[in-house]
Amino acid sequence: MPFFLHKKKKQPTFPVLTTLAEVLQAAKQSSDFVEQVEASKDREPIHVYYYQSLIDMERIAPNVLHPLKQVDGISNKALQEALYSAEVEQLEDAMEIEKRLLKGSVLISFKEKGAWQNWLVDLAYMKGREMNVPEIEFSVFGSKESFIEAVETNLALLRKRIPSSDLHMVKFVVGSETKTDVYVIYCASIANKENVQTVKQRIKGLQIDQVPDSSTILQVIQDNNNSVFPQLVDTERPDRTAGALLEGKVAVLADGSPQALLAPVTALEFIVAFEDYLLSWHTASMLRIIRIGAVLFSIFATPLYVAVLSYHPEMIPQDLFATLVVSRTAVPFPPIIEALFLEVTIELLREAGARLPTKIGQTIGIVGGIVIGTAAVEAGLTSNVLLIIVALAALASFTIPVYRMGTTIRIVRFPFILAAQIWGLIGIAIMLIFTLCHLLSLTSLGRPYMEPIYPFSFKDMKDSVIRLPISQQTMRPRFLQAKQQKRFFPKHNRQQKPDIDDGY
Repeated sequence: MPFFLHKKKKQPTFPVLTTLAEVLQAAKQSSDFVEQVEASKDREPIHVYYYQSLIDMERIAPNVLHPLKQVDGISNKALQEALYSAEVEQLEDAMEIEKRLLKGSVLISFKEKGAWQNWLVDLAYMKGREMNVPEIEFSVFGSKESFIEAVETNLALLRKRIPSSDLHMVKFVVGSETKTDVYVIYCASIANKENVQTVKQRIKGLQIDQVPDSSTILQVIQDNNNSVFPQLVDTERPDRTAGALLEGKVAVLADGSPQALLAPVTALEFIVAFEDYLLSWHTASMLRIIRIGAVLFSIFATPLYVAVLSYHPEMIPQDLFATLVVSRTAVPFPPIIEALFLEVTIELLREAGARLPTKIGQTIGIVGGIVIGTAAVEAGLTSNVLLIIVALAALASFTIPVYRMGTTIRIVRFPFILAAQIWGLIGIAIMLIFTLCHLLSLTSLGRPYMEPIYPFSFKDMKDSVIRLPISQQTMRPRFLQAKQQKRFFPKHNRQQKPDIDDGY
């Protein structure tokens, strides 16, 4: 056997700096790293180190440099008195000093009695994007705040909505190179301990060099990474996150990401918008039924067209049959070709509109769709009927509140189209069985993904396909196994609503 088959691949290693001299030597290789020496005849020189790109340069002179010049005899006590207006901390660990420098702190080093003393002053430049209205989960009613890339701001938004010491935020540092702050958030008296420990263990066990976004964590910690269906909900809304935490879910926030991850979840939660809880239960239930119908139409409309025209033309009503024949008279391709042509065209227009600047993207999406659709029909590449079906199916996929699930529905449609071409309606049925079996086998943090449908839970059906009045939702979802199942006080403790004639 060749020798190279026995050779093991070396795992990538990253330099570990154990002394302050090594940390400073590595930092000096960067052009934005600054070293200043404040020297005087009456005292030992003071060394000041910082990354110019990470600190607020307007604050370093009045808060650090000017006070240091006025110090006569340098010592720990004198330094604390000189820098009384700044946040000062003494550290000895080289790795912690490196971490603080890379977070925007200024290192002050000097000798006292022959030993080096290291003090850090936090002058991080916290400029970032201002809070804006949610762009993906926009709603007419409710809060207009959304998460931003600064995790400290996101934590404050949650603290504002849940001002309780019961809200626990556990910090992890993930990524050997990026050292990203990741927070696991939960209500200690509500959340199931197993769910919390599962999330903590999976995040703690991550061996990765970078975490550019919370979506990276989602792809790693979900139960089945080979499934096209997302098993965690990502949201940009603080109000939805706060509501999920009070239900007993666990949230994950990563620095640099404007999205929060919620777990565990069920498949039906992806068709739920937070605005549903701000509307009357009749309206909210109707909207959820419409979304479920839109999902089914988006998946099955085009496959049914291909299957019926290819294998089952006898199923077409006679009045509609004449219309289909006229629309397909000039089309030289079988239904599968024109269906794939239109589906791919729609995806290209959608992707181009998403990648281009906002104003140009809207123009491309509208004008491109009209021009290409009209030209395709006139050129005989497709029929009017299929053009309408594909356009409605694309429109239906946008009704799903969670963008990640909408993308999944777009992908799932193509296997159904191919199965319809191969076996007709039987192919669609086989594909549906495979999809349902896959969904039934999925879990989210070990909890059943298709609950309350399977395993069936009558109590959880109150807030699934339909939403009953909030007064009837006295219990938290059973699949979460929350420590406190009750959400409201018992009926006999509630104050009765007075009648209009009370007091007369």
